[in-house]
Amino acid sequence: MVEPIRSDDAPAASTPELAVGQRVSLRERPAYLKTADPMPMLRPPDLVDRDEVGQVVEVRALGLVAVRFRRGSFLLAAGDLQPT
Repeated sequence: MVEPIRSDDAPAASTPELAVGQRVSLRERPAYLKTADPMPMLRPPDLVDRDEVGQVVEVRALGLVAVRFRRGSFLLAAGDLQPT
């Protein structure tokens, strides 16, 4: 028999809670960037500097966040971002 998970047994979320309009930066440069366009494309990671500050424009499902940087808007995992 499987026991249900109680709220005090649930693992803590390791991703920060981000809100639309919040300023964020990258923790580390990803292997590639995925554009936040209706037809996403993979782009080279050097379009966003590690110390560049972007703005959250959309929070999506599965921990993805659309962030607008100087050279475009990209989909990133919330865990790869840090609030500034």
